Amino acid sequence: MLQLEVIRNEKDRIVEGLKKRNWGPEQLALVDEVVQLDVRRRALKTEMDKSLAEQNRLSAEIGAMFKQGKKEEAEGLRAQVAALKEAGAELKKGYDESETDIRDLLFQIPNLPHASVPYGKTPEDNEVYRAWPHPLPELPADALPHWELASKYQIFDLELGVKLTGSGFPVFRGKGAKLERALISFFLDQASAAGYEEIMPPLMVNEETARATGQLPDKEAQMYYVERDNLYLIPTAEVPVTNIYRDVILDASELPVKLTGYTPCFRREAGSYGAHVRGLNRVHQFDKVEIVQLVHPDTSYEALDGMLAHVSSLLDQLELPYRILRLCGGDMGFTSALTFDFEVYSAAQKRWLEVSSVSNFETFQSNRMKLRFREGKDIQLAHTLNGSALALARIVAALLENNQTPDGIVIPKALQPYTRFEIIG
Repeated sequence: MLQLEVIRNEKDRIVEGLKKRNWGPEQLALVDEVVQLDVRRRALKTEMDKSLAEQNRLSAEIGAMFKQGKKEEAEGLRAQVAALKEAGAELKKGYDESETDIRDLLFQIPNLPHASVPYGKTPEDNEVYRAWPHPLPELPADALPHWELASKYQIFDLELGVKLTGSGFPVFRGKGAKLERALISFFLDQASAAGYEEIMPPLMVNEETARATGQLPDKEAQMYYVERDNLYLIPTAEVPVTNIYRDVILDASELPVKLTGYTPCFRREAGSYGAHVRGLNRVHQFDKVEIVQLVHPDTSYEALDGMLAHVSSLLDQLELPYRILRLCGGDMGFTSALTFDFEVYSAAQKRWLEVSSVSNFETFQSNRMKLRFREGKDIQLAHTLNGSALALARIVAALLENNQTPDGIVIPKALQPYTRFEIIG
């Protein structure tokens, strides 16, 4: 969440930044409400401090009076102290209520977009940051989309997934399962070679963990919830992996912290229908390798560039055409200050498919989870970043479609040591 002192001291900048997210007067009124509550909270704190100081002064006088035998006068001062304590309790109650109200409002305010984020409302307003420099692949007229290839070569089974669980839960089998496992191992090995520590986190998290990285309350409707245990199935490994350092104070010498993790991811994706979400284009469970960095604020955008280069190298090795988009203010996630999306070209569908989002959250997540570092005598919030490296469902879709031949699906050379076969046929 945004830092209260930043809203207090730079309200105009906050308001202008939120306008880039297409916030109107009604939403922007939340910022004014936070400022007003903060004024009240600080006034109450001043009164509480004055009351406590007066209580301490009177208590000292009472002790002196008892020593001097002035019992009656001491008892009179005791009554004053009792009245101050009662008034102080009311002040504390008002102060605590103000703190809670401010916190609740701060949870509703998204991150401030970076200066480079373009204005816009929909995905159509996103900016092509890096275009694919070569001609896009063209397939014969009889080329098949990946869901038909899956049926032809028994790569994955959507109908069996419906039988076992429901729509959007594919079952990979045979060489399809091996391809999925090969991609996971390839991505993890590449992350390890780039200096990321591999983590195998839980697949369910508690409410505090989901709130710390911004999934709650913003994306509650998209998460699967286990009501009996008050736990959430993770939508991405970012959630448990970043929270490893919740309530931790690192030393500046320990930065950057680089973590990677493979997990299945679970997303309800309510309201997703139509031909554009057929097959693996949109599913409720998919595999993903995530990379996370915790860095010094001075180097976070350098780290972001490094993460973009890492994801680019994966797609280059998979020989997939891709482009990078800089998301506009209206299409960015709630917690992000700047997000780049990677899209691969699906030759059979003749459309771009998102396969990765790489974001810098600056202090938005670390402020929620109290993730800090010490530099000399100074303690400050770290910056957090994360990215998909990569989300497998649409990667598999593009690999199947772009590499189809009359003899079968050709496996990219970088994956063959992992699959131990060259073709699915």
